[in-house]
Amino acid sequence: QVQLVESGGGWVQPGGSLRLSCQASGFTSSSYAIGWFRQVPGQEREGLSCIRSSDPTTYYATSVKGRFTISRANAQNMMYLQMNSLKPEDSAVYYCATGSRLACNGRRPRSGDFDSWGQGTQVTVSS
Repeated sequence: QVQLVESGGGWVQPGGSLRLSCQASGFTSSSYAIGWFRQVPGQEREGLSCIRSSDPTTYYATSVKGRFTISRANAQNMMYLQMNSLKPEDSAVYYCATGSRLACNGRRPRSGDFDSWGQGTQVTVSS
């Protein structure tokens, strides 16, 4: 079972930046997908971005494209989400997740396609 631990959330003013990190352990395959999601209380979990471990296939939701960048450091089992130009509507609990490589396939990542999840980290954007 893959275990994921997130860090890097916090409070930031509008226009600011944060980088979320996700440390993974327990991989049994070298080919997998990494996804970043967020959730606001009372709303469904929103898929933001995904990337495959073994090729450059990535996806960004329209709401974050051009502002967020997903990356990975396979040797360290680390995944990142660099978030720039943050807006108040970006405030949410952010989750990293992993699944089979097919979970990242050029469309918005779906939570049901990912089977390992981090505990979530709160991001608050306000002045």
